[in-house]
Amino acid sequence: MTMAAWLRSLPSLTGVAPEPDAAPLPDTPEPLFERWIRGAVEAGVAEAHGATLSTVDARGIPDARVLILKDLDPGGWAFAGPRDSAKAEQLAAQPVAALTFWWPSVVRSVRARGRVVEASAEESAADLAARSAAARDGIAPGGWVLWRLVPDQVEFWQGSPDRRHRRTIYRRVGDGWRVSGPEAESERR
Repeated sequence: MTMAAWLRSLPSLTGVAPEPDAAPLPDTPEPLFERWIRGAVEAGVAEAHGATLSTVDARGIPDARVLILKDLDPGGWAFAGPRDSAKAEQLAAQPVAALTFWWPSVVRSVRARGRVVEASAEESAADLAARSAAARDGIAPGGWVLWRLVPDQVEFWQGSPDRRHRRTIYRRVGDGWRVSGPEAESERR
């Protein structure tokens, strides 16, 4: 069997999607994300706060790694890492990124993309202090950074076995958000 045939033979979207949420969509994406991530944890998704952070280096080459979401509020989606990491270099050169959450057992994904800002030195120090002693070992003062992704767009994707996946998209407009969806992919064409 060829690699392509083998890959095509693998099952996909095997999770069980929750019933559609009857609650009205909030005006901002943060409350909906909180509902979805709490629902994922309640459904048994392991490490639901894990996400893929995609960045771009100084030459425009994309890069990605998995990390843990540290916080979420109207000021941004927080994540952290060493100041001397490739991630830090890339964010210094191109302060934009995307965060992607994938919860296969509930067939849901959330993507947030936008600019990245560095938190204050005090916030970064507090995040470092909250880590275990082993995780702090070897990190010099000022060597840890907390960043916030300030999204321009947040997409909530609900998979469906019939491939009529539904998307709800929040787009930043001025100081607020414009919401579209949920709509099935076939309705978007």
